[in-house]
Amino acid sequence: MTQNPFTAVFDAQRTALEQSQNLTHDALEAQKSSISAFGDAVESSGAMFESNAELTKGAVHAYFDALEASMPEQAAEFDDLRELVDEGFDSATDAQHQSLEAVVEAIDESEAAYDEFAANYSEVVDSSFDAALEAHEQVEANVTSVADNVEEAAEEFDVSA
Repeated sequence: MTQNPFTAVFDAQRTALEQSQNLTHDALEAQKSSISAFGDAVESSGAMFESNAELTKGAVHAYFDALEASMPEQAAEFDDLRELVDEGFDSATDAQHQSLEAVVEAIDESEAAYDEFAANYSEVVDSSFDAALEAHEQVEANVTSVADNVEEAAEEFDVSA
C-alpha cells in the first residue's frame, strides 16, 4: 500500500480511538477499586469505633475511681454506675457493629452489581470500538483507493501529455 497524505491522519485517529477504549477500561477498573476500598474503610472503622469506645469507657471508669478515692470510705458506691456505663457502651458498640455490618453488606451488593454492570458495559464498549475501528479501516481503504486512482490518473495524464 502506498503512503498518501491521509495515512498519518488515519493513524492518529486510530490511536485516539484505541486510547479512548483503554481509558474507558481504566476508568471502570478505577471505579471498581474505589468501591472496594470504601468497603474496606467502612469495615476497619468498626475496629476504630470499638477501640474508641473502650478508651472512653476506661476514662469514665478512671474518673469514677478518682471520685471514689477522694471520698471517705463507703461514702458512695460507684459499682452500679460502672455497670451502667459498661452496659451503655456495650449496647452502643453492638448497635454500631450491626449498622456497620448492614452498610458493608450493602456495599458488597453494590460492588457485585457494579462488577456485573462494568462487565456488560465493557462488552458494549469493546463492540462499539471494534465497529468504529472497522468502519475507520473501511474509510481509510476507500480514501487510499481514491488517492491511488487519482495518482495513477495523474501519472497517465503526465505520460500522455
